[in-house]
Amino acid sequence: MSELLTAIPDVVIIPNMKAVELICTRIVYSVFEFAELRLWRLPKSLDGSLHDYKYRLAYVVRGECVLRYDNETGKGDHRHFGEMESAYLFTSLEQLIADFQNDIARWNNENRNS
Repeated sequence: MSELLTAIPDVVIIPNMKAVELICTRIVYSVFEFAELRLWRLPKSLDGSLHDYKYRLAYVVRGECVLRYDNETGKGDHRHFGEMESAYLFTSLEQLIADFQNDIARWNNENRNS
């Protein structure tokens, strides 16, 4: 009988607790640029992450996403800066947002004449 109660490999068990949205906002810098911040607390960490948050922070200029911080299942925490993708060391929500804001300033500085 206990064999029937054992989970089958590759079956995902989802707890009753759902993700809780913490931030969902768009910051408009001009008619050409905005930042969108989405952040959730999860019942458990995603594969590849050591924390219990799911996030997507994006900076969009003239309709193109030029900067993004996110964590995908299996891929973990990472950022996209222009065409480059690199791992991101998540330490706290406050630091994540500060790093994102610093990269917006950096992108604007490096691309101000574009």
